[in-house]
Amino acid sequence: MLKTPGHYDFMPWRRRPRITWPNGARIAFWVAPNIEHYEYDPPPNARRMPWPRPVPDVAGYSWRDYGNRAGFWRMADVMARHGVRGSVSLNVAVCDHYPEIVERCCELGWELFSHGTYNTRYFYGMTEEQQRAVIRENRETILRASGQSMDGWLTPAISNDETTQHILAEEGILYTLDLLHDDQPTPIRTRGGQRLVSIPYSLEVNDVPLFVMRNTPPDRYAAICKAQFDLLYEEGADSGTVMCLPIHPYLIGQPHRIAALEEVLRHVTGHDKVWLATGREIARHYIDHHLAAHDAWIAEGTP
Repeated sequence: MLKTPGHYDFMPWRRRPRITWPNGARIAFWVAPNIEHYEYDPPPNARRMPWPRPVPDVAGYSWRDYGNRAGFWRMADVMARHGVRGSVSLNVAVCDHYPEIVERCCELGWELFSHGTYNTRYFYGMTEEQQRAVIRENRETILRASGQSMDGWLTPAISNDETTQHILAEEGILYTLDLLHDDQPTPIRTRGGQRLVSIPYSLEVNDVPLFVMRNTPPDRYAAICKAQFDLLYEEGADSGTVMCLPIHPYLIGQPHRIAALEEVLRHVTGHDKVWLATGREIARHYIDHHLAAHDAWIAEGTP
């Protein structure tokens, strides 16, 4: 017998209840800038070394620091030029290390959600109470720094374990990005029955695997992102889809790559049936208009 985490039910694409987006949009498009802070000398984790080279990894640290010093500002200007808000996957320590970045995000009307405290503090090996403490501290820090509620979550380095989603639901989080299983929002099964939804975090067009792991040229990156959008836009005529564009300022914000982001956003905003949303907006719309129908369909056992 196959063993799975049991977080979600099988929902065949063509048979699940239809999703609609505001104003007849076919696709909900959202951009998730990962604004991160990597510690210079992070605490060790038995399951993963934060730096690929011996500590102190000055080159690795300073490469990522480029994103906060230069890449973020370039990226934010391009997004603002195309009227695209960000939903920030935020290492919450950025609120204290780089408050100017948080101020700029708030000026632009961006959402802030949690990507943990530091990107060098994994959830591997954490107890439930340790995970819960991080979630609560992150919520308090985001509220203090921005006045926003913390409604979304992406575990640092996607290092969640089998209990993390249950804890998120118990702590009142609306949506999770830790599960990469669909092109539409879906309900998550939680041990206490609390509400939690997964919204798509499109790892296949994340700039880390494309630029760092596959050495994708910028023009090819733009073509991949546009192809992802085009098919989801076409399929969205039948039932609303979601495309997330996960980006990192230290990568997409490089001078030789920023034009690729501009090309992708120009392509997306050139279509008329696109909802330029935030993660929070997508989750709330799904909860208000479609979650009950999906739960009922699953309960009927008709996949």
